[in-house]
Amino acid sequence: MKPTLLILAAGMGSRYGGLKQVDGVGPSGEAIIEYSIYDAIRSGFGKVVFVIRQDIEAPFREKFSRKFEDKIEVVYAFQEINSPIEGLSELPAREKPWGTGHAVLVAADVVQEPFAVINADDYYGITGFETMARFLKDDCAPDHYSMIGYQLDKTLSEAGFVNRGVCEVDANGYLTDVVERHRIQRDNGNIVYEEGGGRYALDSGVLVSMNFWGFHPNLFDALRGQFLEFVEANRDNPRAEFYIPSSVNLLIKSGAVHLSVLPNDEKWYGVTYREDREMVESAFRELVQKGKYPMSLWGNG
Repeated sequence: MKPTLLILAAGMGSRYGGLKQVDGVGPSGEAIIEYSIYDAIRSGFGKVVFVIRQDIEAPFREKFSRKFEDKIEVVYAFQEINSPIEGLSELPAREKPWGTGHAVLVAADVVQEPFAVINADDYYGITGFETMARFLKDDCAPDHYSMIGYQLDKTLSEAGFVNRGVCEVDANGYLTDVVERHRIQRDNGNIVYEEGGGRYALDSGVLVSMNFWGFHPNLFDALRGQFLEFVEANRDNPRAEFYIPSSVNLLIKSGAVHLSVLPNDEKWYGVTYREDREMVESAFRELVQKGKYPMSLWGNG
């Protein structure tokens, strides 16, 4: 059975100032998400699931419809603030989305096979998909998940700070913890993060999570139980979010799963800020010049 690629694309793009999920940055107007799908297809994935909001469905279909639907099965799942979850009759009223864990959970009915999870606006590199495809086909199990780990200094934005999940890994390459570090940026040749009013150094080569996960479909049952508890604990906290790393940490701490961190030394590209766009466009032009991708991904430009 071919694995599935689950793409989280319901974000608001507030720092970017627009719908960056469909913004064309490739030589023929391709969005970053298209390079991920292209890499997934040639790595052996059989289905792509877009998790989006219903209010952006029209621009999504306009941008991507018929581009690659003859090459891979395409399915849509919808994440709304009040998206129903089995076991909850209704969610508390709030304005902020419930987070990436909730985004994965809304796709439970359309994913029955081992699957990868990525962000729509991140470029993960060719070998990342090849590595993940091998894991999902050969090693994924109900008690064995994975993630691709990226070197911190290859995941920074020149336009501003970023937040990253810093990985703690044991001698066997298994994840023991993901610690969220906020407002990470370069400072006088060092990499620092901010916490509690202070600034602290980070090693440039430490592995971080870029939300490129490999899961067995049994994850959905665990997520559902955790989410029900999360909602009850945060009914009066409208800004609390249910994140994938937090859920994974709980499963690891309980001994339910072990998670392999699969290192990748490729450079990450993303459009956190509008100012990132020019750099990303230049990067894709260079990748095309090196023969990594065709000038037009789908041969229609």
